[in-house]
Amino acid sequence: METTQGHTGHMMMTEDVGHPSISTRARTMQDSPIRKLSATAEARKKQGVTVYHLNIGQPDLPTAPIVFETIRELELTTLAYAPSNGLPQAVTAWRNYLRQMGIEIEEKELIVTSGGSEAIIFAMCAVCDSGDDIIVFEPFYTNYNGFASVANVRLNPVPLTIENGFHLPSTEEIVKHITSRTKAILICSPANPTGTIYSKEEMQRLADIARRHNLFLLSDEVYREFAYDAPVHSVMSFPEISDRAVLLDSSSKRFNVCGARIGALASHNKEIVQSAFRFAMARLSVASIEQLALIPLLNSPRTYTQPIVEEFRRRRDTVYEGLKEIPGMRFYRPEGAFYIMIGLPVRDSERFSRWLIEEYQHNNETVLIAPGQGFYASPGQGVSEARLAFMLKSENLKRSLGILRHALEVYKQFS
Repeated sequence: METTQGHTGHMMMTEDVGHPSISTRARTMQDSPIRKLSATAEARKKQGVTVYHLNIGQPDLPTAPIVFETIRELELTTLAYAPSNGLPQAVTAWRNYLRQMGIEIEEKELIVTSGGSEAIIFAMCAVCDSGDDIIVFEPFYTNYNGFASVANVRLNPVPLTIENGFHLPSTEEIVKHITSRTKAILICSPANPTGTIYSKEEMQRLADIARRHNLFLLSDEVYREFAYDAPVHSVMSFPEISDRAVLLDSSSKRFNVCGARIGALASHNKEIVQSAFRFAMARLSVASIEQLALIPLLNSPRTYTQPIVEEFRRRRDTVYEGLKEIPGMRFYRPEGAFYIMIGLPVRDSERFSRWLIEEYQHNNETVLIAPGQGFYASPGQGVSEARLAFMLKSENLKRSLGILRHALEVYKQFS
């Protein structure tokens, strides 16, 4: 018991009941498997160890100079709020971009968002009530876990397998996972973390399921241009589900402007767009300067994306050939994006990844990879897998894969 003085001057007895508790949402929020070893990597660098980053999708190529030229040429007297749905010229530029990709969207059907991340959160909140679930195919982009926590939505995972390059299972297998609380299916193609591109038949399968079972189909298409061996089929290419298709997009990777944080949500469903607009009003606006800076890229996208895509095609091939030289590795040829999920010849990829960055070095060099478990919602899945992001130049990719091979040889001796 404690004695305190009340506002009237009388002494009051209060009971010490401990500290207030943070929310379940906050306690259960997942650490990012992509970033959680980064601090250790920085510490190793300070010790003089070279670290090859295969853990994060940050392209190492320079951003197009026109972005910075546009910013320098802006004649603004006030840095004001933008409209909540985006600056008019930015909304027009997004519509122009999508039209060049074969996707017809009216300006009133599109909201500019703070990166693709906000577009996904807005979509989840628009289609789900608290406690509803969304079907995802695992492994999936790890931050879907975090977005679902923020939206108080449950992810309902359908497992995929490395043996067929993480392509979709049968209709029957997918439908088995639908519950009375299922409101949507969330997909990513080309996929992070697998590089898988769903075929037209697979996309049609999903469209049919969404229509028959009255679900929304949320499509994360931020890697659209990064297609090496197969065409990309947008969710907007299936008119029979125009009332339930939601396109989620971002400028970050295709233009190498990750720090600009400019994305978009688009749908022919007016209620979805209106809901996203109301959410957007609550957060006021997206950064004005970045919206303006990206307009030249959105209006002439292929000028800027084609060189980037060709460079990553070469890097994909370098990684694929390099993995062939590592005994016991399970892998496939990713069709798009710039990631691959590999099966390591270890029992616990989390433990191996920590050892790599905390203890191992070969000729004063090591590599940082993302453990596979964080890309799954199902407990116990992905324990021997890891995601590699092929962000480095080909010669550094070859070097890092050689280091990985040596590390596995050393690790086997005591694990």
